[in-house]
Amino acid sequence: MEMTGQSFSRYFVATLLLQMITPSSEQFTVNGIEGPILAPLGGKVELSCQLSPPQTAEHMEIRWFRNHYKRPVHLYKDGKDLYGETISNYVERTELLTDAIGEGKVTLRIFSVNADDDGTYHCFFKDGDFYEEAITEVKVTATSLETQILVHPPNTKGLLVECNSGGWFPQPQMEWRDSREETIPPSSKSHSQDTDKLFNMKMTLLIQSTHGNVTCYLRNPVTGQEEKISIVLSNKPFLWNTVWKLILGLILALPLTFTMASSIALHHRLQSCSCNALPPWLVGILIFLTSFSMIVSLIFYLHYRKRVPISDPHFELDVMWLEDMTVILCVLMVFITMIISSAYFRLRVKLHVH
Repeated sequence: MEMTGQSFSRYFVATLLLQMITPSSEQFTVNGIEGPILAPLGGKVELSCQLSPPQTAEHMEIRWFRNHYKRPVHLYKDGKDLYGETISNYVERTELLTDAIGEGKVTLRIFSVNADDDGTYHCFFKDGDFYEEAITEVKVTATSLETQILVHPPNTKGLLVECNSGGWFPQPQMEWRDSREETIPPSSKSHSQDTDKLFNMKMTLLIQSTHGNVTCYLRNPVTGQEEKISIVLSNKPFLWNTVWKLILGLILALPLTFTMASSIALHHRLQSCSCNALPPWLVGILIFLTSFSMIVSLIFYLHYRKRVPISDPHFELDVMWLEDMTVILCVLMVFITMIISSAYFRLRVKLHVH
């Protein structure tokens, strides 16, 4: 019995010493913040994680990293911060709050939040060969306060309204709405990112009839914050479009009808006249002008039907070309009318003389 008791005592002491040598914190889990954390652009954000069960983490390695373990955002090891091993983007922008490290809780504070800080963060605890981690998601948000609507001068295709807004993150939802809050399909929509990776939005709307109030809506998909700007459109800008369509119709109709009718009349008079009233070269010119006006009018009409989309960077040039061609065809129509009228009356005079 005595030997058995001594053996038991020795076993108990050995077991106790082994437990003292082996840290009690060998088994633990890490709990982070559930759900994404919103981080305002230019502000600061705090990410916390806690050991479970609570225990001191002063002797542990604590590492915060993004996608690569060997590229830490912040590193705590051997009881001190190792700033020299952090990636350059976070140098002097992070701070580890260790007030509650005796209970296994630490907090990473990030200053001057930028768009690159958006994403997931790993909170990593290592004690000897044992380690655990928790993952926290950060969503950087920025909402623009500089949204404007530009109204371009009325042109041959209608009234072009453009909405511009910059400084968003992430990319916002953008749409046009009428006075009844119903969505209007945009003519074009585009976006770009500046050097800070903030989104600059552009949306256009080609209006050919009045919509009353037109509103440009933008919404941050993360925070739900909305920005909007409205403009009231009158009927006056659309009068030019109506007038231009009438002018276009006349341009397409008059050269064809007048030149054809005049050419036929000249042809009949030349056949009924025994004298050589007109030289052959003049008759050739009239036929050439008739054919030329028909071809130009047809090309012009086909181009008008196949419009350059508003999203095309050459849209404004196309509109200017269309308006310039309208003026040119008007001048050409008057010129042809003068030539044919002069030839027609000259023929009548000669017929009366003979």
